[in-house]
Amino acid sequence: MTEPITIETEPTQPLTSQWKDIWSQFRTHKGAMIGMAFFLLVSLAVILGPWLWHLEPNTLDIRNKNQGPSLAHPMGTDQLGRDTFASVLQGGRVSLLVGVTAMLLSLVLGTLVGVLAGYFKKLDGFLMRFTDLFLALPLLPLLLVIIMLWRDTLRAWFGPETGIFLLIVFVIGITSWMQTARIVRGDVLAIKEQEFVLAARSIGTTPRRMISRHILPNVMSPIMVSATLGIANAIITESALSFLGLGFPSDFPTWGRLLYDSTNYMTLNPERVIWPGLAISLTVLSVNYIGDGLRDALDPRIRGR
Repeated sequence: MTEPITIETEPTQPLTSQWKDIWSQFRTHKGAMIGMAFFLLVSLAVILGPWLWHLEPNTLDIRNKNQGPSLAHPMGTDQLGRDTFASVLQGGRVSLLVGVTAMLLSLVLGTLVGVLAGYFKKLDGFLMRFTDLFLALPLLPLLLVIIMLWRDTLRAWFGPETGIFLLIVFVIGITSWMQTARIVRGDVLAIKEQEFVLAARSIGTTPRRMISRHILPNVMSPIMVSATLGIANAIITESALSFLGLGFPSDFPTWGRLLYDSTNYMTLNPERVIWPGLAISLTVLSVNYIGDGLRDALDPRIRGR
């Protein structure tokens, strides 16, 4: 009687997770790493700064108005003696909050429209024509009209700060979802014809479960890239509205509002325009670099090179 032959096999090596591969590729993008470090630094500064800095943004000191940078006031003071550094920290908190919230709203709308249009052929024509209609609208005049019509009403309902915050977030969110919808729709059209989707459909998987289990996880790459770029777009739009005087009130600073309030004092204190403008430019640039790095890291044709 022969003994059974046993074949010794080497233990299989653990597979590297997909997210580890994405992070490894992301780290090779120097601009994305610098951008992420700067964005995290700015986020921590605007979140913790108002508690760590000893001056309040609304504290008046008329005797020290329109002062240049000093040890007591690193970025100088404004026409009422308020500390510019404290105002930049407080304004950054509001600007980033507007950017993230408006981005989430536009991302939800764009993803919903893109998935429905790509998966359901009957809805594709209507939703894409609806998207083209929004793309054809002149956005800046539309923003101005909506704000002028609803600003006073929302202020009366929710207060001057909360009402304007909700209005600006809503306006930016409903006017910036179209690009996400078109990108997501294109990916859904390609994914729903692949073999694993056809196999799931053949065993009777419902459309709701198909979208949540098979479609959405495979379109997360363009959604994440759109999220980073959406933050930059929302910050720029809010700054433009505040610079036109249609944003938050003067005692509720944002970077755009600080820029608007500083234009009348450019000849006296030009640095007052530089600080909020530099904060907007560098933050938007860092977010764009993060989006560029994510796009390369999430692309399977580039990852691993």
